[in-house]
Amino acid sequence: MSDQPFSAFILAAGKATRFKSSYPKVLHPLAGLPLGEYVLRAVIAASPEHVYMIIGYQGERVREAFARPNLRWVEQKEPKGTGHALMAARHELEGLTTPTVMVVVGDAPLLRAQTLADLVQTHLQSKAAATILTMRLDDPQGYGRVLRASGSRVQAIIEERLCTGAQKKIREVSSGILCFDRLQLLRHLDKLDSNNAQNEYLLTDLVGLFHRHKQKVLAFPVKDAGEVLGVNDRKDLARAEKILRLRKAESLMAEGVTISNPETTYLDSDVQVGQDSVIEPGVSLLGETRIGAECRIRVGCVIADSLLGDQVTVRPYSVISGSEIGSKVIVGPFSHIRDGAVLEDEARIGNFVEVKKSRIGRRSKAWHLSYLGDATLGQDVNIGAGTVTCNYDGRRKNPTTIEDQVFIGSGTMVVAPVKIGRGAYVGAGSTITEDVPAESLALGRARQIIKEGWAREYHGDHKPTPAEFRLNERQSGSITILDLQGALIMGPAVEEYRQRIRNLLGLGRRRVLVNLSEVAYLDSAGLGALVGALTAFRKARGELKLANIPARVRTIMETARLDRAFDIYGDEPSAIASFHPPLNL
Repeated sequence: MSDQPFSAFILAAGKATRFKSSYPKVLHPLAGLPLGEYVLRAVIAASPEHVYMIIGYQGERVREAFARPNLRWVEQKEPKGTGHALMAARHELEGLTTPTVMVVVGDAPLLRAQTLADLVQTHLQSKAAATILTMRLDDPQGYGRVLRASGSRVQAIIEERLCTGAQKKIREVSSGILCFDRLQLLRHLDKLDSNNAQNEYLLTDLVGLFHRHKQKVLAFPVKDAGEVLGVNDRKDLARAEKILRLRKAESLMAEGVTISNPETTYLDSDVQVGQDSVIEPGVSLLGETRIGAECRIRVGCVIADSLLGDQVTVRPYSVISGSEIGSKVIVGPFSHIRDGAVLEDEARIGNFVEVKKSRIGRRSKAWHLSYLGDATLGQDVNIGAGTVTCNYDGRRKNPTTIEDQVFIGSGTMVVAPVKIGRGAYVGAGSTITEDVPAESLALGRARQIIKEGWAREYHGDHKPTPAEFRLNERQSGSITILDLQGALIMGPAVEEYRQRIRNLLGLGRRRVLVNLSEVAYLDSAGLGALVGALTAFRKARGELKLANIPARVRTIMETARLDRAFDIYGDEPSAIASFHPPLNL
């Protein structure tokens, strides 16, 4: 980009103390890339002759993250400031032939290559010893103020802690990005000292040194101050991420992509989307995802490191990761495509279907509730709802091969390794453990067996039917006794019992004993009727008690833990005697 030779040094030795992190600041993830990657790309795009990265804390991890041809490394063994970083690079500086050196902080991810190129150009044209990239802030708190001399020259950069009251009102501050005349830099670099508020060798102190030696130092104000703001903590990181994602959305929209709501769409920096595709709200496109033309990615989808062809529809809340999707494919809603899956053109993967490390052939479909793992499907295959390729035997993953035009009925278990030949049919509910020849019908299910009368025997010979229920009413003094017989179950029996309870309360009867000695069975509706009656009597300040509960009914009540809710008595006299106030029988 620049037509003048220069070399660049990126300062990336920081420990990220304010991040409270165990790894370097430049490695923190930001919109799909390490933070320092943005700075490195901007620097390279400005076309320097040589690029150096000065590393320190966890330097090997930084090397691994940013390694590329022609990027050179300088190690700053002790973190003694930005000036000390260039002192550590003195050998490299002496070996350069470029007249200009640009120093860039590694934590300014919003920096644009054009800004760096313009800085270099201005520096060369002015023949200055140093040129500072500056910015004007409404609130300059925390930044070193740019103290100008006469005209356009800069006299010094004053740390905020050393500023006078008047100097604190200066709104022009240093970005920490500077261009130097290389020979002047080498001549004065060793004159830096750490006698400052930070007890560090500060690169910006060279400005004052140059000025005292009658060397020209100029400021180059950036148009957009936000572009060069550093990321000093995780709040700054979140702000930078929002800006980068919005930049990406605006870039894609300018290229012909519709993004319904950029503020709720998460787009990593290296994502590519084709013309006339539509991205709905809440979508995350991550990593190195590539999406073709005329696709529609519906609300809430997450697509990471995947390739999608043209005219693909991804229905709501689907997840695609590390996979390849052909053209005119439909996925979702609520599908999961992962781990190297390949969906060929016009395939259909629907509701709650998971495809893992499998190839789905052209026009093949699995619309509902299935798992296809380590499988290869040919063309025009139909996978019925509830089908599972049982690929794991407890030790290893095994493959399933389903050839062209196979029909798999719903609820089928395909136990790998197995092969189903071309044009074969598999009956619903089958478990397939052996290869199926082409154009065959495979049925792997047990024969249906019916045992008539089994349920009646299971519940006992005297389990009543709804027609057998009877309810008798009698009095014992002021106590009403209800004798229940048969089955208290959903339907007429429960309705009759509830109506009788309502009648008694309407007549002012407040003392009722329910005799269950002839009750053979009750279901959940019957239990609910008993509980409802108890609740109604308690609200009316009355009493309802149970007596003579058969063992089978008591077991049902104990299972539902309702035996604790009632006053239960083993015989009628004991129950009558328990009512209050005492009764004279």
